[in-house]
Amino acid sequence: MSTPPMPFSARLRAATQGAHTAAESQRYVTALVAGELDIAGYLDLVVQHHAVYQALESAAEAMRDDPIAGGFVDDALTRLPALEADLAHLVGPDRALRAVPHPATVAYADRIRAVCGTSPVRFIAHHYTRYLGDLSGGLHIGRAVARRYGLSGQSGTAFYVFDRIARPKAYKEAYRARLDALPLNAADEAALLDEVLVAYRHNTAVFSALARHVSSGPGVTEAVA
Repeated sequence: MSTPPMPFSARLRAATQGAHTAAESQRYVTALVAGELDIAGYLDLVVQHHAVYQALESAAEAMRDDPIAGGFVDDALTRLPALEADLAHLVGPDRALRAVPHPATVAYADRIRAVCGTSPVRFIAHHYTRYLGDLSGGLHIGRAVARRYGLSGQSGTAFYVFDRIARPKAYKEAYRARLDALPLNAADEAALLDEVLVAYRHNTAVFSALARHVSSGPGVTEAVA
């Protein structure tokens, strides 16, 4: 009896695991979770997230009615309002003077804008990389940040609160089932895989830019670039 083929979502996860691990093991991430940074070090991450999700969620609107990508567009995932609330709490009225994305983040957002509005599979790749990460390790990061920096969902960590998704594990399982059901040919699958790796490289570059905060340590005030 022949072995049934591995579902596309499982193959995608296996093929990108190394890039995923490289991104999440960046020194900035471990320092943030350990509470080794000052609040400016966390604020800088919120600023970068805002730029990335502004590009991604704009692309989601363009893809909402697409027959391939539209099934992944879900308002329960939308992060921009939460990021706006976090910035308002952390920065206050002078946000425009301080909330500037790093060049690595600008490059990431530019990539999303360049491919996600016209390529359904490349949009899905960025969507998958961001939101499934948010519903996995992102939830752990959110809890750690809230605890270490004395914040909560209503005051600085709203980005990590998915109040319309009661069961993240079940949601992720359903998401992967949608991936497996996509009518993709070999070229589509290759493009989606390639773009997930591109997304992880951009994500790693952003964390590398944020690593400047690691040497500052707690209690040192450092303005956002």
